[in-house]
Amino acid sequence: MADKTNVMRILDKAKIKYNTYDYTDSGAISGKDVAMAMGQNPSQVFKTLVTQAKSRQYYVFMIPVQKELDLKKAAKAVGEKALGMIPQKDLLAVSGYIHGGCSPIGMKKSYTTFIDISAVSFDTIIFSAGKIGRQVEVSPNDLKQLIRAEFIDLVL
Repeated sequence: MADKTNVMRILDKAKIKYNTYDYTDSGAISGKDVAMAMGQNPSQVFKTLVTQAKSRQYYVFMIPVQKELDLKKAAKAVGEKALGMIPQKDLLAVSGYIHGGCSPIGMKKSYTTFIDISAVSFDTIIFSAGKIGRQVEVSPNDLKQLIRAEFIDLVL
């Protein structure tokens, strides 16, 4: 296994149990392909999306890789009129991560974060370890407490 990512070090420091996955050699790019490369249920593998409201505030949402974020539900959850995905070119500056390696753990700043309610139906969920080709598997409740997130219905 390759060196630990910052996400893994944060989980270690918080004494949160996790498993790791490495799909570096698979060539997987899309979330569905990543889930398949790891031999995991796509409903249990989550992607991290960063949005921005007209108020210029950033918000983070985690949803299953095969689903789409319902921007109306997301905006309502954060009390904004509308939200939009941030441009991919801005992701590194805002989150500290690149597209395909964005994790809700260890972002440059602590943003208001929501996890799709479907996460609670699993003992663990899988998401980016902060680097393309690396994923971590964590209890949704442990993740919720670590990043101070809320569970809510977010998908179309």
